[in-house]
Amino acid sequence: MSTTENLRPIRRALVSVYDKTGLTELAAALHAAGVEILSTGSTAGKIAEAGIPVTPVEDVTGFPECLDGRVKTLHPRIHAGILADRTKETHVAELAELGVDAIDLVVVNLYPFTATVASGADFAGCIEQIDIGGPTMVRAAAKNHASVAIVTNPAAYPDVAAAVAAGGFTDTQRKELAAKAFAHTAAYDAAVAGWFATQVAETPEVVGAQWELLEVLRYGENPHQAGAVYKTNALGFGKELSETGGIANAVQLSGKAMSYNNYTDGDAALRAAYDHAQPCVAIIKHANPCGVAIGADVAEAHRKAHACDPVSAFGGVIAVNRPVSVELANQIAPIFTEVVLAPGYEEGAAEILATKKNLRVLKVVPPVRETVEFKQISGGLVVQDRDALNDRGDDPQNWTLVSGEAADTETLRDLEFAWKAVRAVRSNAILLVNDGASVGVGMGQVNRVDSCTLAVTRANTLGSRSTGDAAKVEAGVGGASVADLVDALPPQRAQGAVAASDAFFPFADGLQILIDAGVRAVVQPGGSIRDEEVIAAAQAAGITMYFTGNRHFSH
Repeated sequence: MSTTENLRPIRRALVSVYDKTGLTELAAALHAAGVEILSTGSTAGKIAEAGIPVTPVEDVTGFPECLDGRVKTLHPRIHAGILADRTKETHVAELAELGVDAIDLVVVNLYPFTATVASGADFAGCIEQIDIGGPTMVRAAAKNHASVAIVTNPAAYPDVAAAVAAGGFTDTQRKELAAKAFAHTAAYDAAVAGWFATQVAETPEVVGAQWELLEVLRYGENPHQAGAVYKTNALGFGKELSETGGIANAVQLSGKAMSYNNYTDGDAALRAAYDHAQPCVAIIKHANPCGVAIGADVAEAHRKAHACDPVSAFGGVIAVNRPVSVELANQIAPIFTEVVLAPGYEEGAAEILATKKNLRVLKVVPPVRETVEFKQISGGLVVQDRDALNDRGDDPQNWTLVSGEAADTETLRDLEFAWKAVRAVRSNAILLVNDGASVGVGMGQVNRVDSCTLAVTRANTLGSRSTGDAAKVEAGVGGASVADLVDALPPQRAQGAVAASDAFFPFADGLQILIDAGVRAVVQPGGSIRDEEVIAAAQAAGITMYFTGNRHFSH
């Protein structure tokens, strides 16, 4: 394709922007190329202040801006100039008959609606930031991309200046700009629709795309699947999107490119680590924890988390809710790890991790979770409020003691940690905990009995299991080999542990497995029709059991 195919020069541009980033530089480039600039309100004022000739829109329409600026560009002399299809002789002739000059370039960005909502503005203030003229111009120019170039992102201004200086935009370039423009207005309208629905306590009738392509990945979950990663389009207009936090907005400091599975496991690790106020480390493999622990500092938390299952931690993803210390970096470096995510790195820590060329080291602003989450199903989506640790039953003060004596301070602390940490485990989920660290994980089983068996088995056999896979690991925590670490772990770690179940025990059989393994206390939601049977088993064993009244399934 020739670079000059359907090249259309820019003779007249309409510039009307809220975000003034790069505005004067763009205007100067347009003027230098002989382009007449039309503009509105404060945009025109800023261009004029820079000494660049500009024509106010009201001089073109013959009508002043009115209604506190609500009406500026909504006029036939503007929109006929944008929408006229120059490939049609009748349109060109009609413009001449009406005395309307064509507009070849539209540069518009919109009022900061989502930023206004996020600021806590009242209803009336949010309403005033719903842009009308801007989206109208954007859609008009994008529809007529055969004749008009539309630009909505200040980051594109250097490319605009270069294209104008080179004689205009090609058909391909105008199509690409139009596609971005339609995506921009779609996200904007979806944000307005979603917010407005919340004002009348309704579920949005339409859920629109509000994500922006970050990068195309080598492949998806498997090599035969195409993959890409998107970031939330906050429509912040000049604000860094990283302010929304999370893995999609992370800064990669070193290592290989991120993969699809790195992103999904990394997000699961962040969720697990940031569920705890204390220094916490979560190690995730295939969306489930190999270990989660809290400690006096992140190095101690990592030692405890790694000890839960050193074999499975091979090739895992580590998330830390505090800056990585040099001590922690030295612990991680000898272990084959896919990704490390943390809010920061102490001096020298990132350099230690960078010596591992395949280790992806990311700096992540703590995630600010959206209020709803989506899951695609055939033919549509299911949408729900995002699960969070904000229910009444997530506070131990609101738990109901149904068996045994009230937990002492140490036991209650472990139960609270277990209840928070089990949320990171795929259902059916059973988590065994001792001293602020997971010691056995039962996940993803189709019945709770199997999950209990798996959690106990993993806790009790880790110290004696074969270290065949572990031998592949260069070295373990503190310079010891993983095999040495496994051998050093005490057998029968379920004995004296506490347990958390993400949902109720439908029968007493699952609980009995934990009791027989020596679990001393259990926290679970309750709510089974056989609760009395389950409570009776706990009472017969003399163990402490609490009901929370809420559950935390994670599928």
